[in-house]
Amino acid sequence: MFTGIVEEVGKVISLTDAQVQDGSVRLTVGASKVLEGLGLGDSVSVNGACLTAVDITPDGFSVDLAPETMRRTNLGSLDEGMGLNLERALSFSDRLGGHVVQGHVDDRGRVSSIKHEGDCILMRFRVPKRLSPYLVEKGFIAVDGISLTVVKRGATYFSVSLIPFTLDNTALKEKRVGDQVNLEVDILAKYVESLLKNGDR
Repeated sequence: MFTGIVEEVGKVISLTDAQVQDGSVRLTVGASKVLEGLGLGDSVSVNGACLTAVDITPDGFSVDLAPETMRRTNLGSLDEGMGLNLERALSFSDRLGGHVVQGHVDDRGRVSSIKHEGDCILMRFRVPKRLSPYLVEKGFIAVDGISLTVVKRGATYFSVSLIPFTLDNTALKEKRVGDQVNLEVDILAKYVESLLKNGDR
């Protein structure tokens, strides 16, 4: 479990076929802060995807991307040197500064517009229509693992306002119109939907 508060922007070192039998791809990430206390087998959020550290070095760590992860996320389209939003798993002694983020990416969206508003940026994303019912204005969404507040929503889009701190401390500053992002909607909304649909059983 995560909070959507990015601890560090890491860098893609390499993306190669893993030496395993299930067709996974190994992603090696350059990092420093998130290495503190990180052990083999620990979970780490990489652009919003909960992944397992399978190798750790003094300069970074590696994770294996299963075929399902490749289908659901933007991680398969990464290039060397690109920034990655990183967060270690939540400790029960930590403050929950964002919202409950599982690291289970629901789908990908795309940046559709970037508009400057003073020292902030209003960024709009195209979203798969099936995710739209889970979005509400002033509600939560995780974009590439960042806990953000929905400013406005439509049938196939939503927008967020990015303050300078968010831009300075996440990889969203690298995004351009047309780029893919990983989306995770609020798990509470999905539970409510499930309860309403299955409440008669």
